[in-house]
Amino acid sequence: MKNSARREFLKTSLLGSAAVVSSVNTLNAVDMASGPILDESQKYSASHFGAFKAHTKGGQFTGVSDFVDDKFATPMIQALPSRTYSPTRVKYPYVREGYLKNGHKSDTSKRGSEKFIRVSWDEALELVAKEVMRVQNTYGYKSIYAGSYGWFCVGKLNNPQRLMNRMMKIAGGYVGRTGDYSTGAAQVIMPHVLGTNEVYEQQTSWDMVLKHAKNVVFWGADPMITNQIAWEIPAHEAYGYMNELKKLSEAKKINVMSVDPVANDTQRYFEGEHIRIRPNTDVAMMLGMAHHLYATKMYDQEFIKKYTVGFKQFEQYLVGETDKTPKTPEWAEKICGVSANTIRKFAEKLMKERSILMAGWATQRADHGEQFHWMMVTLCAMIGQIGLPGGGFGFSYHYAGGGTPTADAPGLTGISTNIVSDKEGPWTKYKPFNIPAAKAFDMIANPGKKIQFNGKEIVYPDIKMIYWAGGNPMHHHQDRNAMLKAWKKLETVIVHEPHWTSTARMADIILPTTTEIERNDIERVGDYSSTHFLALQKAVEPVGESKDDFEICREICKRWGYEKEFAENKTPMQWLEQFYSDALAQGVEKNISIPKFNEFWKIGYVKFETPQSAKEYVRHADFRENPMLNPLGTPSGKIEIFSKIVDGFKYEDCKGHPMWFEPVEWLGSRKATKSSLHLLSPHPKYRLHSQLSNTWIRDLYEVNGREPIWIHPEDAKKRGIKNGDIVRVFNERGSTLAGAIVTNATSKGVLRMCEGGWYDPLEAGKIGTMCKHGDVNQLTIDKGSSSLAQANIANTALAEIEKYTGVIPKITVFEEPKTARK
Repeated sequence: MKNSARREFLKTSLLGSAAVVSSVNTLNAVDMASGPILDESQKYSASHFGAFKAHTKGGQFTGVSDFVDDKFATPMIQALPSRTYSPTRVKYPYVREGYLKNGHKSDTSKRGSEKFIRVSWDEALELVAKEVMRVQNTYGYKSIYAGSYGWFCVGKLNNPQRLMNRMMKIAGGYVGRTGDYSTGAAQVIMPHVLGTNEVYEQQTSWDMVLKHAKNVVFWGADPMITNQIAWEIPAHEAYGYMNELKKLSEAKKINVMSVDPVANDTQRYFEGEHIRIRPNTDVAMMLGMAHHLYATKMYDQEFIKKYTVGFKQFEQYLVGETDKTPKTPEWAEKICGVSANTIRKFAEKLMKERSILMAGWATQRADHGEQFHWMMVTLCAMIGQIGLPGGGFGFSYHYAGGGTPTADAPGLTGISTNIVSDKEGPWTKYKPFNIPAAKAFDMIANPGKKIQFNGKEIVYPDIKMIYWAGGNPMHHHQDRNAMLKAWKKLETVIVHEPHWTSTARMADIILPTTTEIERNDIERVGDYSSTHFLALQKAVEPVGESKDDFEICREICKRWGYEKEFAENKTPMQWLEQFYSDALAQGVEKNISIPKFNEFWKIGYVKFETPQSAKEYVRHADFRENPMLNPLGTPSGKIEIFSKIVDGFKYEDCKGHPMWFEPVEWLGSRKATKSSLHLLSPHPKYRLHSQLSNTWIRDLYEVNGREPIWIHPEDAKKRGIKNGDIVRVFNERGSTLAGAIVTNATSKGVLRMCEGGWYDPLEAGKIGTMCKHGDVNQLTIDKGSSSLAQANIANTALAEIEKYTGVIPKITVFEEPKTARK
């Protein structure tokens, strides 16, 4: 596709949300994709936004151009030079003043407000090495939380969390995490229902969807936005398929539908039927659909009998035998706000025509989030199209190019947390201890507390230290003020960080790290498609005194006497050559020809071919063809509509089959007042969580320097709010300023404010102070989804909103802290 065509697609499909729904911020994506800057040097590199060629001049990173095989490169890569040289860059090691004087006995209430002192690398590394050992020797390894979570960079070597975990294992161990914030509920319930994680599995190929599907339903998903990013390097092929889907939709060959409280970018791009549902009530709507199919005997009884277990128990609940409440469409309408007639017609349409439900993850980031994925599988089992081309469900089409065919490529390994040594050390006594990712700060606040998790009991240890690398928990964790209260209990907080994020400002010791453009690494392109191996070639020298995470961890281990155990006598480039050589050996076994490492590094990438069989892949087709020879990984080998294992846990908030549970907060609850609105916090369009918020890209979407919040015209009128107003959004947990976008794109009663806005407290370090900029997690709830998964419930929250009439405070979070300046 020519550049002009690609840019036109970007302009049409990736247009800034604010530009679509209001007159505020009219700059659009095409301005960001105007082409390369012709410089004296070009090298390959990549980020979670995609692969690119980096341009340098005079030793400076000056611009990027699209990777040759990325036809739909996201315009976000254009902001990477700005990120590299942001005023927020941490250039030197720093220690909080009180901590430098008094160590772990310092006044921790001053975190976030006290001055930082610049120190030498030797002093910083010595301080870190001694403090880790002090905590290990005084309290044991369960006193250190190093379950660091974050998305900072790509690369098989310089993965901050993995390197830090390798180092902490050498030190004697740490408390880690299981699961993640993205899919915490789904990835626990799906193995009980389908025998696999499912949310990170390859989907039925887009080729099969386009060829066979009559109805494509995006349920709580916004793939036009979320396919821009990936855990590895996104290849962005999904946009080509969605472009074809739009053509088929316009030709009336495929119906594209959306179920969502908000008209998101995907719905507006396809302009298909939009069913506006009340937030957090999707399970009730699906139950109403299931009841209609059951009552009319339209459902596929043969599929249920042959491929599932437990329908009888679910049936008793569906018809009301167990609770005297039949889950009719009329019952569902009162909860979800979708008319009973629409529910019936929707169910019949999916039943009569080949239909695939492409569900997002946002719906399971809610109270009782496990129920959504379980109920969708159950509904699709009743429809009976699971395992057919273009039918059934898919839980990963909105992420990293799920559904794009997988190339015939060898695997590419990375550095491991396993320690290779012929002698005993602290790591030999360590027994892994993990907690659910979203429970980290509940753990810190409540040592000794017992929680249930997936059939087991966990007793929280007493955490004294946090060691964080490659993430920004002061962005992604819920209920900021409760988090701050727990954070200030800690004796020591150490972070690796290239920027003065909110987390860095709340640390005791800050070790400045490099970005991808300042170091060498290797990574795969396409989480699902595996189309390339890419050399990430160092293009510029590190900013200030920043160091690679590998080098930082090696130096700390050296001070413990375990440099050999950490580095295995290999330089970073030798590690990269080993990863590649392992892949080369696999290639020989698979008869895949790839060049030797030196040639690969000179060329910059190697491309793999995609076989026709991958384009014809249908998820669960083998199971459908013969469930006896190809059983699922469940105890029964079938889809478990009723799970004896889950039922055996005897949880009150997660029973043996999918059910409707009332969320702790929602528009139908007794807690809701006349002024309550449901607050949703989806992924942002021009960021990856909080990444790039500290670049000029903010100009694309901010409203008067604040994070935008969508509000329906009727809700705005009642409150005297106009487009562009600065507003205060608040509830019992906290408050933040935001910029109002008055739009019909959001439903009445629903606010939409993306996660990822940097936390900028009015009074630095003070618990309960208002955020000046737009941190939505001031308002969210830190509660587990249920006793089963204990996942985050970010999309379950009520809030109120008013026009802000006070003196508008200056945004300061995107400047270097005054407390760190000399």
